[in-house]
Amino acid sequence: MSNLSYVSGTGNVPLLGKTIGEMFDETVERFPETGALVVVHQNIRWTYRELKQQVERCALGLHAMGLRKGERIGIWALNCSEWTVLQYATAKLGAILVNINPSYRVHELEYVLKQSGCKFLVIDEKTEHSDYTEIVYELIPRLKYAEPGYLREVKLPELTTVITLEEKAGPGMFNWQDVMNSAKNVKPDILDGIASKLHFDESINIQYTSGTTGFPKGATLSHHNILNNGYFVTESLHLTDKDRMIIPVPLYHCFGMVMGNLGCLSHGATAIYASRAFDAEAVIRATDHEKATILYGVPTMFHAELDHPDIEKYDVTSLRGGIMAGSICPVELMKKVQDVMKMTDMQIAYGMTETSPVSTQTTSDTPFEKRVSTVGQVHPHQEVKIIDPKTGLVVKRGEKGELCTRGYSVMLGYWNEEKKTHQAIDKARWMHTGDLATIDDEGYINIVGRIKDMIIRGGENVYPKEIEAYLLTHPKVNNVQVIGVPDVKYGEAVMAWVKVNEGVEITEQELIDYCKGTIAHYKIPKYFKFVEGCPKTVTGKIRKVEMREISIKELGLEYLVKN
Repeated sequence: MSNLSYVSGTGNVPLLGKTIGEMFDETVERFPETGALVVVHQNIRWTYRELKQQVERCALGLHAMGLRKGERIGIWALNCSEWTVLQYATAKLGAILVNINPSYRVHELEYVLKQSGCKFLVIDEKTEHSDYTEIVYELIPRLKYAEPGYLREVKLPELTTVITLEEKAGPGMFNWQDVMNSAKNVKPDILDGIASKLHFDESINIQYTSGTTGFPKGATLSHHNILNNGYFVTESLHLTDKDRMIIPVPLYHCFGMVMGNLGCLSHGATAIYASRAFDAEAVIRATDHEKATILYGVPTMFHAELDHPDIEKYDVTSLRGGIMAGSICPVELMKKVQDVMKMTDMQIAYGMTETSPVSTQTTSDTPFEKRVSTVGQVHPHQEVKIIDPKTGLVVKRGEKGELCTRGYSVMLGYWNEEKKTHQAIDKARWMHTGDLATIDDEGYINIVGRIKDMIIRGGENVYPKEIEAYLLTHPKVNNVQVIGVPDVKYGEAVMAWVKVNEGVEITEQELIDYCKGTIAHYKIPKYFKFVEGCPKTVTGKIRKVEMREISIKELGLEYLVKN
């Protein structure tokens, strides 16, 4: 075995050299009467044959309305049947689906539509938190006076068509039924001709990464990228056409549309949406009623499900496994998932949007201690190395460095961002993740932090995840997040946001005493903030940038922040 931090994934199963449309047709042919999609909140239950009818009508309708190969169509919606139909319909046409975060507001929506050059935009119906129609009218006032499909807007010159999922379309818009009805205006066999001109290496999806500074970047992904990743993620779960998967994570993110939808498609399994947005009771209710076998989520979702007061009312014993991603699974959470939910095959996955997304994953055979302390081993047909960020050289096993990954899953690049693409992907096609990691002698990878999150205190490198892992061993601590804040003497100081277990109290001094003599003095937090939770993205990831901003203001340290 090499002493260097480099591993390559092997496997007996070859890569899928086909487009998503080809995979879709093959699955429909193999499992026509198997359940393909269940959408609880829309009362939809389609077999693969029925899903194909919806997909082809949608593809034909969009083609009749003028959408062509390579053109971009934005989807700005929560989880629903139309989202999935559109995902497969665009794959049939070779049009590029642009995933838009449902939480975006006017400024962010304008940026994404303009940067990607969307020709079509599909928007959700009004929800509790967003009136998508009103936001679009705020962005494009002249839409109210335009003929549907003929929008001309100077600041969004490529956008011509807005389609709403509302039953009644507002001025200047089509509704979903208009798209489906337009299918009759073209011959059905036109899709065969289009399919013959598509290639699996072509762009099919743009996903905007939630940048911590500046505007998000559009990771451009191919059929080959995301179809294979969805396939190999679920191969690890031994997914079959008998499985029924609850997908509570958002479809606009890779976790939902790749690991969820494409994972199910590639194995003939059933995809189930319990609600438009995550709702813990909806998930456990759907698990019971649908006899789900697989459940996805980030740790905060599993916490919410397990802590729900009505969980004992529902039978969740049909579950056999699932995937947890977004962050390391705490020991106690993994035990509860296995004991209460009976998910003996709970796997941990790691990756990023730019790598389609998964690069490493635990397996059914991974020992318990590795499931709660690592993100598994490298995926089949991929490579991982850990390098010294300063020299670019591969470090020795066990040493910290930046994780880089290479293989079929690495994105084609950032949409219309050549310079930023070259900053992320080097000449040898290694994707530089910005994550700090180690590889042990068995090839298990441990993420120890972000290069940008690393705290430099008086010249000492402090890795937040190390401190978080230690403080989580305190019996009163439920969750903890560590950040760096400005400090006059040391440049940066360590701060911990702590959530304690229900019904208990704890003091700063108690935590300081717990750290003394056990972890290095410079790692002991100078500041503590006791909280009920931390700012999160819609996918459940902790927003440490926002935590730092809040802390600087509350501690009165604004004068130390460089302008």
